[in-house]
Amino acid sequence: MSRHHNVRVGPKPQIKDATQTLKRLANYLAKRKGLLFLVIIMVAASSGLGLLGPYLVGMAIDEFIVTGDKKGLLSLLFQLGVVYFFYSLTIFLQNYWMAGVAQKTVFEMRTGLFDHLHQLPLSFFDQRQHGELMSRVTNDIENVSSTLNSSVIQIVSSVLTLTGAVIVMIWLSPLLTAVTLLIVPLMYLGMKWITSRTRKQFKEQQRHLGELNGYIEEAVSSKHIVKMFSQEEKIAAEFARRNGELKQAGYWAQTYSGFIPKLMNVLNNLSFALIAGVGGWLALKGFVSVGVIVIFVEYSRQFTRPLNDLANQFNTLLSAIAGAERVFDILDTEREEQDADKLEKVETIRGEIEFRDVSFAYVKGQETIQGINFSVRPGEMLALIGPTGSGKTTIINLLARFYDPDAGQILIDGKESKKISRQNLRKHMGFVLQDTFLFEGTIRENIRYGRLEATDEEVEEAAQEANAHSFIMKLPDGYDTKLKHEGSGISQGQKQLLAIARAILANPTILILDEATSSIDTITEIHIQQALERLMQGRTTITIAHRLNTIARADHILNLGVVSRPASVQ
Repeated sequence: MSRHHNVRVGPKPQIKDATQTLKRLANYLAKRKGLLFLVIIMVAASSGLGLLGPYLVGMAIDEFIVTGDKKGLLSLLFQLGVVYFFYSLTIFLQNYWMAGVAQKTVFEMRTGLFDHLHQLPLSFFDQRQHGELMSRVTNDIENVSSTLNSSVIQIVSSVLTLTGAVIVMIWLSPLLTAVTLLIVPLMYLGMKWITSRTRKQFKEQQRHLGELNGYIEEAVSSKHIVKMFSQEEKIAAEFARRNGELKQAGYWAQTYSGFIPKLMNVLNNLSFALIAGVGGWLALKGFVSVGVIVIFVEYSRQFTRPLNDLANQFNTLLSAIAGAERVFDILDTEREEQDADKLEKVETIRGEIEFRDVSFAYVKGQETIQGINFSVRPGEMLALIGPTGSGKTTIINLLARFYDPDAGQILIDGKESKKISRQNLRKHMGFVLQDTFLFEGTIRENIRYGRLEATDEEVEEAAQEANAHSFIMKLPDGYDTKLKHEGSGISQGQKQLLAIARAILANPTILILDEATSSIDTITEIHIQQALERLMQGRTTITIAHRLNTIARADHILNLGVVSRPASVQ
């Protein structure tokens, strides 16, 4: 039913900046306040215990090792054992609870994104590669999941550890603290230079990954056409080009982000050397003890390690932000019907259809149909004829409200279709298309898709009316035979019979047919025509006609062959 047009309908969703994206992620996390509170408590406890350990070691040197107090040393060793036991316990609990928070958050995001995709207009999918959309549901959200599992704890822990370390260091020796903080300006300048380049590269990497996924999906779906025309080399060359773009973006993203741990290691070693040199001089002068120097050496690592951890997490964080922006880009796209509650819902319709001066353009200024007028009474059949691109499928799309007209009115039983809920309107319509789509599942499930509450008996009755029962019963498991991807394993004609059975089960008032016998053998065509005759009885039918026998049975014919003048029913 859909036609592909490289245009964008409606305003382009604005990509949020990093701050706004993080705020939106925080809104998801806020729904797990209880678990997050426990995580933060455990992070605070582990940070405090992590700082307490080195402090006790320094005190042990000054108070027990230097003085030779063995009993006091044994007591302190026991205290250290208790400290590091609870340190390990708090680490385990914070990781365990944070995993729950992350998975529940990602589950909600993925579910919300998938639900939102199914509420977007058909035009949205006409303009995007399906593989690229799949990448947003899988790869981009997985990046968010990885970051939530690791970065949230790391950020909170690093902030608390930094704060605690600085407070204790100032209390022990303001001069050594000042020496330790000398590396901060160098760290800031280095990080600023790196991060100004990495964020752009990670966004490019995610974009190229989505495009590559879209191309892979297209290449796999068209494998028969590729082989028919011996275009394997062209497909491979195009894949290599796109893969090369992804490699290039990923190379620079990882290269720049790879500078971060190297920079932090250099600064960490510089800090250690400064503390050892200045601290040794202060110890010789009697300003500080050996234990205090040991504490500072450990705290200098406690000070630089959180910064190092934050730096190492930064590339993951940037990748997650880029992925989240792409997810929110879709979530910010306006749904197909925002005001469904205000629209009328009709329980039954008679099937009267009227187009009044209807015009429509996929691309502004390039009208596909112009000034279309026709009316069809309940139970009548209208055949749409005309060359490719004349607007036959467009009329079907407008009738089903996949698009709304730019001008004119479409009336159903005298009511303007814009005032009827799309979902409600489509419940009264049945579709049998030229390219039948069958889901992976049993034949019974595929037929029941027309009306999910139908019983097994009703499913089989619909199949019998569609002339599908006989071939179904010849299959290994009958109605419980499982179909593979897109119904592979059965013929095109058998797919059409199942599509007709599905439409019969739906029991629509208005029937939409896209010539279902154009590529079917003569015997199968007879079976399909008989099934269609039964399906069309008592229903208003609009068919895209390619064959004379279809046109001959029509009550009205709409010739769209001349698009430069208004078309009308013949």
